Amino acid sequence: MKHMLAFLSDLWPVLVSFGHIVGAIGVTVDAVLRKRQVPAVIGWVGLAWLAPVVGSLLYVSFGINRIRRAASAMQREPILGDTGELRSAQAGGDFLHALAASHPTLPGLARLGYQATANPLLPGNSIELLQNGGEAYPAMLEAIGQAKHTITLLSYIFDNDEAGEVFLHALSAAASRGVQVRVLIDDVGSRYSRPSMVVRLRAAGIPVATFLPTRLPRFARYANLRNHRKILVIDGQLGFTGGMNIRVGHWLEKQPSDPVRCLHFRVQGPVVYELQRAFAVDWAFVTREALDRDPWFPRLGRVGNIVSRGVPDGPDSDIENILELVLGALSAATHHVRIITPYFLIDDVVLRALQIAAMRGVIVEVVIPDRSNIPVMDWAMTPQFGPLLEKGVRVFRSPPPFDHTKAFTVDGQWCLVGSTNWDARSFLLNFEFNLECYSPELTAQLDALIDARIASARPVTRAELKARSLPVRLRDGIARLGAPYL
Repeated sequence: MKHMLAFLSDLWPVLVSFGHIVGAIGVTVDAVLRKRQVPAVIGWVGLAWLAPVVGSLLYVSFGINRIRRAASAMQREPILGDTGELRSAQAGGDFLHALAASHPTLPGLARLGYQATANPLLPGNSIELLQNGGEAYPAMLEAIGQAKHTITLLSYIFDNDEAGEVFLHALSAAASRGVQVRVLIDDVGSRYSRPSMVVRLRAAGIPVATFLPTRLPRFARYANLRNHRKILVIDGQLGFTGGMNIRVGHWLEKQPSDPVRCLHFRVQGPVVYELQRAFAVDWAFVTREALDRDPWFPRLGRVGNIVSRGVPDGPDSDIENILELVLGALSAATHHVRIITPYFLIDDVVLRALQIAAMRGVIVEVVIPDRSNIPVMDWAMTPQFGPLLEKGVRVFRSPPPFDHTKAFTVDGQWCLVGSTNWDARSFLLNFEFNLECYSPELTAQLDALIDARIASARPVTRAELKARSLPVRLRDGIARLGAPYL
């Protein structure tokens, strides 16, 4: 026994050294082949070689993007009906020529949108702004009450509260009169209230499913690979989408304890197909049921003058759709860029694009809440403001209640609306849905809303940022290191 212990005491340095070399080589190979950013490769490889064993273990724990690998392996595309008729109705050369005459940089952005998404620009849509639950929920409930054939509802959060109760009864009533109803809720979002609305919907006999169940409920708030989309489609013809979940906090008239402002949209026209398609893809992935052709996908006629494109985004085949479109829009801007978002935690590429737009003479304005509902998000966002302000970007913080509004406008002509926040989770790690719109009228309405927010907001100043104490600046800088997971 003593000889064995002596042998092991002599051997363990060799085993540790061998493990260190094997682990460091493994980290080097994986990082070089899979990491896109050179600083990340250098950092992880250096840590693996300079911190024996520990560096390799840290890489295995935090350096491997399992989120993207898991998502990219998904087969989420169901078999849908022939889309040739829809694509033949897309906005063509006449639209691009007219667009070039009024704004020469936007036709290139329109082409970029198609290259990124493979979805056509569709003319003939009507898109109506709905502010807060007081406007959005009655419109959605009325539509559910008038449904004749089908209802599809996808929400990140569907709370078991006063708002959720009303929607539950409306969906139950629709199902009882023979309407086919399908409800999809993100698994994390279903945990925000107890008991879960999923249980109550099932008890009511409504087909409901949860997207990607997680085994870590304690950390669910910070989980990624979530379905953050908000989509409601009635009879395949009338759609609702935007940033609003189903929870009483959005219904300000109910005087909730935690009021949240937000923006939603009532959609009609050919682009409703894209809302329904996004739901069908996710529903088929979760349940293996393909919602194909009639009654889910009826023919759609033109009902308005907005040219729009559905922009799905997620860490699978749609990865970086929104990021590419955002960078393209910032490049195309010649006069004015407006951004309103609840979370603003961007990477260096987007930050630099905003700086360059401002340096070109474009007025760039960013509106965020004065106080986030996630304190660490406030800390992590703050270090970005200095570099932006130095290059002329204007940053405003709007007063309570917490503002969950999401919109991006360019030059009074183009806008992007939907579920996406300006952070890594939305750009790279979660499933989102947005509408790209070419419409001076719709963009003017959004700009007016942003003007109203700015009128009551306070500008962030360089003096304010410099006045922060050293401990606060250290706290904020450390919080920013966790940006990809916030």
